[in-house]
Amino acid sequence: QVQLVESGGGLVQPGGSLRLSCAASGSIFRTDAMGWYRQAPGKQRELVATITDGGIMNYASSVKGRFTISRDNAKNTVYLEMNSLKPEDTAAYYCNARVVNFFATLADYWGQGTQVTVSS
Repeated sequence: QVQLVESGGGLVQPGGSLRLSCAASGSIFRTDAMGWYRQAPGKQRELVATITDGGIMNYASSVKGRFTISRDNAKNTVYLEMNSLKPEDTAAYYCNARVVNFFATLADYWGQGTQVTVSS
């Protein structure tokens, strides 16, 4: 079994910054792509940013230039640095990891979500 534990959410004023972290643990042989998604009330979950094990990054157009995704492969941890936050960034943020376990099975795993609220 694989667990993803997120941290770093909270309340911040517009223009402020937050850093999210997500650590994967458990029966992990290799972690492929990792990423962040978000879901606002009444809306569908949407991609925020992803990063491959080789470091190739992909961003939603709405966050490009403001958010930075990074990862520490040795720690199976992915980060999301969020700057110049806007009220429309308010959402529950979910970590995702594509993991190969010790039985060579590839599967997607999700964290429990961490709330980010941008408000004055």
